[in-house]
Amino acid sequence: MPELPEVETVRRGLQPVMEGATILAAEVRRPDLRFPFPEEFAVRLAGRKVTSLGRRSKYLLADLDDGAVVVMHLGMSGSFRIAMTPSGGAVVGDFHHVRSRDSAHDHVVLTLSSGATVTYNDPRRFGFMLMTARSALAAHPLMAKLGVEPTGNDLSAGHLAAAFRGKAAPLKAALLDQSIVAGLGNIYVCEALHRAGLSPQRAAGTLVTKGGDPTVRLERLVPVIRAVIAEAIAAGGSSLRDHAQPSGELGYFQHSFHVYDREGEACRRCGDGHRVRRIVQSGRSTFYCAACQR
Repeated sequence: MPELPEVETVRRGLQPVMEGATILAAEVRRPDLRFPFPEEFAVRLAGRKVTSLGRRSKYLLADLDDGAVVVMHLGMSGSFRIAMTPSGGAVVGDFHHVRSRDSAHDHVVLTLSSGATVTYNDPRRFGFMLMTARSALAAHPLMAKLGVEPTGNDLSAGHLAAAFRGKAAPLKAALLDQSIVAGLGNIYVCEALHRAGLSPQRAAGTLVTKGGDPTVRLERLVPVIRAVIAEAIAAGGSSLRDHAQPSGELGYFQHSFHVYDREGEACRRCGDGHRVRRIVQSGRSTFYCAACQR
């Protein structure tokens, strides 16, 4: 599942060709993805101007000039491809797993006044596109319970202390709770906890004092989360620029992974004497070093 940095990279890649452009034609090639497309979706898109392209958590948000907003999620295998000609095109964004270019899985095609054709491809069809009024977006079931963004100032040690107080749930599970922090996913929680020296198994409430204040460890965690997300977005941005150069190497954030997907390898902090371990928490793989994460 693409995480926030990958989605933000996709947003930045689509923004130059979509924002401010009019949708000259929209083609929807099947009735549904994870959910049915909105009624008369192609008709409602055609002729509309994209006034802004934003992101909330792992959702892309395309605001239209009639007050509607298209909410898009990439699911497990979705990707957007940009072409300035009728064929070809670069896949927008870099992911931990390769994205499809098979035209059989091209489900939505937008022809834009910017000269670009934007195609949504999704082999497993776990992604979706919904439409709602911008005025109703905050109350939409997908958005209403989302927590603070990990990239903004609302993410603070005080916010986490209030959310974690009295919680016996593992720290990793608490950070993956989208009602606390929106957009944090498995990969970057593993990375942040390693850099902060915190065990994914410790109870979240142990990072809060009896008075409800954040401990020093929790104070340390917040800037680490921001740094990991920022580095991943920057790496994605670099990858996107490389797409314009077919002979260039793509930059992948996984080259910088400290623990994720590195089971059995040496901890980059502790050295050869300590290996990265893998455990399963709530059905998801957790990677960590038992020596330096407490």
